[in-house]
Amino acid sequence: MSIFRKKSIEDLLQNAGSDNQGLKRELGAWDLTMLGIGAIIGTGIFVLTGTGAVNAGPALSLSFVIAGLACLFAALSYAEFASSVPVSGSTYTYAYATLGEFTAWIIGWDLILEYLLAVSAVSAGWSGYFQSFLNGIGIDLPVVLTAAPGSVEGVLTYMNLPAYLVVMAITLLISRGTKETKRVNNIMVTIKVAVVVLFIIASVFYVKPENWQPFMPFGISGVFSTAALMFFAFIGFDAVASAAEETRNPGRNLPRGIIGSLIICVVLYMVVSLIMTGVVPYSHFGTALDHPVSLVLQVAGQHWIAGIIDVGAFVGMTTVILVMLFGQSRIMFAMSRDGLMPKSLSKLHNKYKTPYAVTWMFGFVAALLGTFVPLGDLAELVNIGTLTAFTMISLAVIVLRKTKPDMKRAFYCPMVPVVPGLAIVFCVFLMFQLGSHTWIRFLIWMAIGIIVYFAYSRKHSHLHQKE
Repeated sequence: MSIFRKKSIEDLLQNAGSDNQGLKRELGAWDLTMLGIGAIIGTGIFVLTGTGAVNAGPALSLSFVIAGLACLFAALSYAEFASSVPVSGSTYTYAYATLGEFTAWIIGWDLILEYLLAVSAVSAGWSGYFQSFLNGIGIDLPVVLTAAPGSVEGVLTYMNLPAYLVVMAITLLISRGTKETKRVNNIMVTIKVAVVVLFIIASVFYVKPENWQPFMPFGISGVFSTAALMFFAFIGFDAVASAAEETRNPGRNLPRGIIGSLIICVVLYMVVSLIMTGVVPYSHFGTALDHPVSLVLQVAGQHWIAGIIDVGAFVGMTTVILVMLFGQSRIMFAMSRDGLMPKSLSKLHNKYKTPYAVTWMFGFVAALLGTFVPLGDLAELVNIGTLTAFTMISLAVIVLRKTKPDMKRAFYCPMVPVVPGLAIVFCVFLMFQLGSHTWIRFLIWMAIGIIVYFAYSRKHSHLHQKE
């Protein structure tokens, strides 16, 4: 059937290398690692750890391990594809070459949801920390400009102005070029990792082992359900794969960037969560869900560090917005280049060699969502989209090993099909830990995507034009 037609890997590589369609290769292994850390460390460590502690207790560290394992197994699959087929588009592109056009479209549509809503959600969280920082230095914004309409019960608000401005500023940066983007990201990632290390050093001596008892107050079910939510904390390493076409020596650098950034972040998450629940009893985080790290410092008597943590938090969230928006633009660029989206979205800027039209389009939409829409339950909706993508890329590795066993691979996912199989099991298990309302919203979005595919994308596909 035509909906399962596949794009040859040779064509993908040829398109990526052509002068008029190729992106500039500006990124090395260090840049990719920093890109991954930039996407991962943000809302998860500065905000979601409070909710995780309430739901899992001290066993939050185990929830991070489970979520991290699901990501690690998927990361090995990503590394094989990204290094062997260094083309923009991440999971979407890999699925196109292995599972067919319709599956690739579904994954691309899924990733639009993931990245777009992640940018919007994190921009709202960034706004909260930024306003807290401004209040600390005596600057108060007009209340009507501090939140989306209806976000604060009993308070009249028109828009979240800081959320809008930060997304627009990052959109401008990304549209100016990959080199400029990586420089700013590397600086900000260095700052926020330093802030996390400062928190660890300042708090570790105040840990009381008795606060870790009971270690698993809500049982193993609490650990698993919290792992499904904490998965949001790891979203972003897959955005590294979307930069494959802008990577120098991708066969070597992409696996290092993907796996290295993930391992570093898992270790930091485990250490921070153990310290947090060791300093403050897990039940106390219910009163500080939006600033759990600050609560720990207050209990530890390290008030002078609280302001530094606020700076680290909004710098950390800035890099998450940057990497997510970067990944979003590259995936849509690839879909447009294949004809599944309007051709204008894959046009590169003459000077900067960036897909400026799609960058500005999604930047503007994400900014509006974060500015005017209260985004409750967003973490779960983003999670289910990401888990679906991880499941599909793991399946694609197994398929490609069977259909193209002799293809040259710069990096081999170990123990195929065991490792990608474990990724599928972990991801599907975590998906079923999410609520029914999340599934309903996700299925509605997927249904809209199927309509768009059959109404527009299928007949405009470049593969369709060749038939």
